[in-house]
Amino acid sequence: MSSPRILVVGGAGYIGSCTAASLRERGWHTAAYDDLSTGHREAVQGELYEGDIRDRATLADVLRRGRFDGVMHFAAKSLVGESVARPLRYYDVNVGGTAALLEAMADAGVKNLVFSSTCAIYGDPAYLPLDEHHPRAPVSPYGDSKDMVERILAQVREREGFRVTTLRYFNAAGAMPEHGLGESHQPESHLIPLCLQAALGQRPPLALFGRDYETRDGTCVRDYIHVRDLASAHLLAMERLLAGDPGDAYNVGTGLGTTVLEVIESVGRVLGAPVPYADADRRPGDAAGLYADPSKIRAALGWEPEHTDIDGIVTTAAAWAKAPRY
Repeated sequence: MSSPRILVVGGAGYIGSCTAASLRERGWHTAAYDDLSTGHREAVQGELYEGDIRDRATLADVLRRGRFDGVMHFAAKSLVGESVARPLRYYDVNVGGTAALLEAMADAGVKNLVFSSTCAIYGDPAYLPLDEHHPRAPVSPYGDSKDMVERILAQVREREGFRVTTLRYFNAAGAMPEHGLGESHQPESHLIPLCLQAALGQRPPLALFGRDYETRDGTCVRDYIHVRDLASAHLLAMERLLAGDPGDAYNVGTGLGTTVLEVIESVGRVLGAPVPYADADRRPGDAAGLYADPSKIRAALGWEPEHTDIDGIVTTAAAWAKAPRY
């Protein structure tokens, strides 16, 4: 059997490019489709088709000409605060763009899709750890847009013959410095790179949003999942779809919670230099804790995270932060 051919939509972005690199390590063929609005040309693995996800005709042409077996869909607007201020933009790109992609896939006869979703679809947790049965009650237009897409995907799986798996990420983290790949967002909103940049003197002291949560040290708890482990979940999910499985929805996290202060301490240990920070008020909408119950994906796909130690995750991110390629 020939190696699978995968179109990585959003393949110039952080998670898309790292996933493509992992697929190529396994001998798969990948190409990227991206408008480069937030991604980086230097991150692309394989060919780059430059275009807008809402451009159905161009997507269908790319899918036909590339003879792709499946699509991994990472392209989205993803800043929660921006989504609150500009909801229409988020529904246009995240929901409308996915609908255009699905139409293009149908036009080209490509019916295998792994979709990049988020734990933001659950909203404020009613219980922890979060499993796939948790009520879905997103609290931002970003979370709403991803939830809407999941509902669309469930219907096209049931009624239009698509094989679709959605992966609900927790906090993507780390880097793949061996491939020259890591986080480079403008503006940066993720905690680990913010801590690294503050400790390296590249930005002002970190703002620590709230120290009075009901957690072990008063700061928020999150589930940091290494980007390489996210990539392995995508590979296993696509392998299953290509074998004829209809697909499902899975939480992808380590099941371990790490507090903000524990991340700050980890960065200090890894760099040998403290992270300067200043206390700030809580941010509206920040839950005290968000971490996964990943038992479903472990049982169904045999997935296991390899990077569960926060110092190990931070070490890869630090290697990138000291010498970013883009």
